[in-house]
Amino acid sequence: MPVSLLKLSVTVMAPLITRLANMSFATGVFPLRYKAVRVVPLLTKTGLDINDPANFRPISNLCTFSKLLERLALARLQPHVLNTGNFSPLQSAYRTGHSTETALLKVANDIERAAGEGMCTVLLSLDVSAAFDAIDLGTLCDRAETDFGLTGLAVGWLKSFVTGRTQCIAVGAELSLPRPCLSGVPQGSVLGPLLFSMYVSPVGDVIDARGLQYHQYADDLQLYTALHADDFHDLSNIELCIADVSRWFLMNYLLLNPAKTEAVAFGTRPRLRSIDLSRCLNIEGVPIQLAESVRLLGVTLDQTLSFDQHVTEVVRGCNYHMRALRHIRPRLTMECAKSIATSIVGSRLDYCNSLLQGMSQKNFDRLQTVQNNLARTVCQAAWSTDAAELRRSLHWLPIRQRITYKLAVITYKACVNNTPSYLSSMIAKLVPARALRSSASLRLKPPKITSSKTVFEGRS
Repeated sequence: MPVSLLKLSVTVMAPLITRLANMSFATGVFPLRYKAVRVVPLLTKTGLDINDPANFRPISNLCTFSKLLERLALARLQPHVLNTGNFSPLQSAYRTGHSTETALLKVANDIERAAGEGMCTVLLSLDVSAAFDAIDLGTLCDRAETDFGLTGLAVGWLKSFVTGRTQCIAVGAELSLPRPCLSGVPQGSVLGPLLFSMYVSPVGDVIDARGLQYHQYADDLQLYTALHADDFHDLSNIELCIADVSRWFLMNYLLLNPAKTEAVAFGTRPRLRSIDLSRCLNIEGVPIQLAESVRLLGVTLDQTLSFDQHVTEVVRGCNYHMRALRHIRPRLTMECAKSIATSIVGSRLDYCNSLLQGMSQKNFDRLQTVQNNLARTVCQAAWSTDAAELRRSLHWLPIRQRITYKLAVITYKACVNNTPSYLSSMIAKLVPARALRSSASLRLKPPKITSSKTVFEGRS
């Protein structure tokens, strides 16, 4: 049933859906009719070989009523799971107040702190093959019961939801015969991301046992540790930790893909020159060379966190879409052009822009030039027109002020809501030595910079 038709007939359908949901939760049974999935394979990246099945990502098209039931179950299940204390606090996916930006802020802050203490950080970005499709359903249900305290009808409903599913593959007008799904949670489901996060949550204990730091975003796992230059010759602890993580994945029917694992060393330029960057890490028998940059959650991080390469990629993508907008601008209304500009180009300028605080003035100027040209395109102004007046008419803050505003919003939410906890724990409120009129105001204590020579100190 199309969602648009469901919304138009909400007065008729709402009582029926309510009764369906109450019956499902009261009996602990997920309707068998809604377990049939149609899978549409889509290319992971444009330009890949369409004859290689490994280049496709299976996208599950689920019944509309199935998603409604899942959303109702999620509203009850997620608060309980997050409050058990067994859910990884460093998992940033699909949680209120958590995002790719807060995850990257945590990782970048740890790297910068280490650089301020004269250390270099080795980071590995791990890749798990077909993570959502390889989940063992028995292990998932057992973990939900033992680690997260689901009992009775709740765990019975969850078992009914994940088991007994069938799927067929749709390519164009062709449809395969249905086959049973013996493992995995449907990609595209509402509950799937939370169930996967619950499934892989214990891997954090494996990493903590080796004394390394980590951060998770769904099936993306970043593992890193800070080392002094004198200790950089011995990376055996990292290799042992990766071996433990790989073993844990195998025991839980998941496979770590060392061929897609990336490694990079971060630090100041003087520190990086004092270590051997040509050495390799041995990951499950596969040598991993330290790269000059790594792409994490859509942001390219280079060795010195200068963000030169990331800004280049952002500028290239923005200019591509801006040229397309310029061709069709005469046929668009002002509001339509502004909407397209902010959603397609502006979103690229704003994505994870809080990480850019403290980068070079040259990079700020490059991004500001893009925004100025975008304002001229939307307003159909000449290239010689003052962009500042156009930005004011469009109510657009300049690039540097947008970054400051984003940081202020994230900091305020972390202070007031304590979300995410891994950011709020790093923020210290300023407590005056004696009672002042300003004591009631929310003022923060600036962090101490241990080294005045680090290039990262402007962003600490």
